Amino acid sequence: MRIRVLTLAAAGGAALLTAGVLPAHAAPGPTTPKSAQEGSVGAADLLAKVTSCQQISSGKYKTDDGTSATVPVCGKNGAVFWKADMDIDCDGQRTTNCNETRDPWFQNDTAFHQSDGRPLKAESLPFVVVPGTSTIWNYTSSGIKGGGVVAVVYNNRVEYAVVGDTGPSTIIGEASYATAKALGIDPDPATGGADSGVTYILFKNSQASPIESHSAAVTLGEQLAKQFLQSN
Repeated sequence: MRIRVLTLAAAGGAALLTAGVLPAHAAPGPTTPKSAQEGSVGAADLLAKVTSCQQISSGKYKTDDGTSATVPVCGKNGAVFWKADMDIDCDGQRTTNCNETRDPWFQNDTAFHQSDGRPLKAESLPFVVVPGTSTIWNYTSSGIKGGGVVAVVYNNRVEYAVVGDTGPSTIIGEASYATAKALGIDPDPATGGADSGVTYILFKNSQASPIESHSAAVTLGEQLAKQFLQSN
């Protein structure tokens, strides 16, 4: 696992785009993921569309501190993607498994916040970490923003998540405790994670609303995944 940087990267200040927004009334509130295979779009179908990479990042990212930069951000119609490892983000609200005792790198904030202004809850909300803005890549320039919907694929499973936090500007491959747990990955923030084999597909100009509603992410993610298959 990487040595995590303790400084939380600032969220991008770009104006929010409106395409692909799911109305708040369609999402009743925060829910906990119940199944790693969410919706009817299969992992194999999604992976078949990301076998080749049209690199859109100016350089490549490391998966951990001290490793070589080998991971590009790739572009597709309606999405960007990368293939990396999964480190565990346990930041945000303190919970039973996400706190200073369980996580040596715990921070009590996330780059993006719930609709009530509080940090996200990594233990119960599936979310993905994007690299902080740098000369390598600026996620906002690709239509990616807080609350954007992500299909995370691992071991023939699909989990829908949201963009919930930003991380080091040179490292990629991190998701929340809840994301890892739903995919069958050890979610322990100190010793868990996956060394490789995780594909992150981020749908452009999308936003689950409210960001803390997993059901909103699943509903919108299912729609966007089907569009992604049709347009690539």
